[in-house]
Amino acid sequence: QLVEFGGGLAQAWGSLRLSCAASGRTFSRYAMGWFRQTPGLEREFVATISWPGASTYYADPVKGRFTISRDNVKKEVYLQMNSLNPEDTAVYYCAARRGQFMSASEDTYNYWGQGTQVTVSS
Repeated sequence: QLVEFGGGLAQAWGSLRLSCAASGRTFSRYAMGWFRQTPGLEREFVATISWPGASTYYADPVKGRFTISRDNVKKEVYLQMNSLNPEDTAVYYCAARRGQFMSASEDTYNYWGQGTQVTVSS
């Protein structure tokens, strides 16, 4: 029900925009989040946005560089990533959480996308 788009290869200091399209009932009155995972490490929180989108919250490593947003008509959520660095290389996951409130805890999310690879070269 969640499908990510937009991953790929970027150079350091470059930009990428990830999109996540929701289908079915998974979007209306759902808070959304982005997480990422590097091989050998646990999945980590990146950003979250409330329903319908008034509030956002970011992990410290991406604060000021990444922006999460959503289009409730298109049922899509986005992650604009600027000033990328090699440490941002990971598989990025979109997730949906029932209710209006944001969360940085992956255990509180109900649905997950399949992930999209982002690779940043130095």
